[in-house]
Amino acid sequence: MTGSLTTFIPLIIIGLVLLVIAVWLLMRLGKSTDVVGDGTLKRDVLDEGAAPAARNQALIDAAPAVVPSSAPEAEASPKPAPAPRQAPAAEPRPSSEPTSPEPGPSGPAVVSDPGAVADDLRQIKGIGPKLVTMLAEEGVTRFEHIAAWNESDIESIDAKLGRFQGRIVRDQWVEQAKLLISGDKSAYAEKFGNNG
Repeated sequence: MTGSLTTFIPLIIIGLVLLVIAVWLLMRLGKSTDVVGDGTLKRDVLDEGAAPAARNQALIDAAPAVVPSSAPEAEASPKPAPAPRQAPAAEPRPSSEPTSPEPGPSGPAVVSDPGAVADDLRQIKGIGPKLVTMLAEEGVTRFEHIAAWNESDIESIDAKLGRFQGRIVRDQWVEQAKLLISGDKSAYAEKFGNNG
């Protein structure tokens, strides 16, 4: 038995050496530190000390699109709400008459009150931060704006909502806005559920 074992010792030693070399190569390749391209060495973006990927750096450096009103930074430095678009007045109205929605020159009806504070449109179910931003770009910042929409206004805004198309009608934004304006929380909760 010792004679047959001595014949296998060189094979066992060769096998161990090959195993050590294979493990070393696998560990070396697993690092992915240096990627050999066109004769130059390139660092992997995940390596320690490597520069961040350029495509992600713009997203990292960009300011947030919408700052929630409950954030401490928002309270420290409030930003003015964008003013709604206004249509030129055809004729002056008496001051005793309440301001009513007027159709804009190329968009939905907006209230002619430049000093009006923007409502939290996220209270309307189906409107999130992205849609708040998109609506503000169209001059829609108050519940009165949405409540005053007619069919053509809805079609006009809906065409600009991209992947959110169809939400205005499906989520009944106009009806929700009217109930939120009226302040009838029980009717709103009965029809659309609790807000918040």
